[in-house]
Amino acid sequence: MAEEQEAQLTAAGNEMSASFLAAKKRSDETLAKLEQDPSKFTMLTGDRPTGRLHLGHFFGSIRERVAMQDRGVNTNIIIADYQVITDRDTTEHIDDNVLNLVLDYMAAGIDPEKTMIFTHSAVPAENQLMLPFLSLVTEAELHRNPTVKSEMESSGHALTGLLLTYPVHQACDILFCKANVVPIGKDNLPHVEITRTIARRFNERYAKKNPIFPEPAAILSEAPEIPGLDGRKMSKSYGNSIMLGATAEETAKLIKKSRTDSDRNITFDPENRPEVSALLTTAGLVTGRDPREIAEEIGNGGGGALKMFVTESVNEFLAPHRERRAELARDMDYVRDVLREGNRRANAIANETLDQVREAMGMRYDV
Repeated sequence: MAEEQEAQLTAAGNEMSASFLAAKKRSDETLAKLEQDPSKFTMLTGDRPTGRLHLGHFFGSIRERVAMQDRGVNTNIIIADYQVITDRDTTEHIDDNVLNLVLDYMAAGIDPEKTMIFTHSAVPAENQLMLPFLSLVTEAELHRNPTVKSEMESSGHALTGLLLTYPVHQACDILFCKANVVPIGKDNLPHVEITRTIARRFNERYAKKNPIFPEPAAILSEAPEIPGLDGRKMSKSYGNSIMLGATAEETAKLIKKSRTDSDRNITFDPENRPEVSALLTTAGLVTGRDPREIAEEIGNGGGGALKMFVTESVNEFLAPHRERRAELARDMDYVRDVLREGNRRANAIANETLDQVREAMGMRYDV
């Protein structure tokens, strides 16, 4: 029995490895085509409005979104407010969180004239795609999704129906606007794979002659995992994040409280000195320098000198973002208008896509 289980685990591991290699090849090929003609590509990315954005978000995704937008890719950002309740029992502060996301997007360089910013809850036709899409996946496929498992374990929340079907909801996000590229980290690859499956199955079942949905390619991010100030993954829930919208004083206070160790000689050693190395990594990201070089420069200055260097570097890096953010925040009516216009555009696209879906399924009774 043990040998059989080991064989099954090995087979599953080999299958995942093969799937990743195929996705990586597809990602590289897609990027090469995108560089030649960005206008042929539509991108969908997004965030759950569970709090404020931090440096991890900036280096992990937002910077790439701005680059894609400026290349000429048709970019779309969803604020996934319905997905907040996949693993939470409250929507307290959600309105404030949504508006602060819009502020940070625009302060970081997202241009609402070029990028559609919208919310789940304001686009009914997009959510209605869940019904036909759910018929295209099995319960076993949903349970196998590793992202669902990790989300459930990290939140400590019971497996709700919404959390179980989270990947299908994400397929609705991607496919309603017919996105054909989705920039993600390796951990989120299963979501794009199930989206590709849903698109393929829908086309094969209902739209063989005139396929409706593209099979989107994941563009695998080269961004490293951004450590928090304590060496763990940067996360709002850990309280180890430097928020993009924090003041210089709040940032200094947070960095000052972060732990180092008793060795005054500063070295970059993520395995044995995670807290010190996390601070060096942060400094390296915001200055564009090698963390080892920074460590050598600080030398025997100790934790105090390291924290001072990190504080100055981060505050200098975030100063333009904070200035733009403060200017935008003086006109919150404009920020709401950006969201209102994004929702209007998203509804027009979603309604057209839903009409196409209903027609392909023989469910248009109004014509």
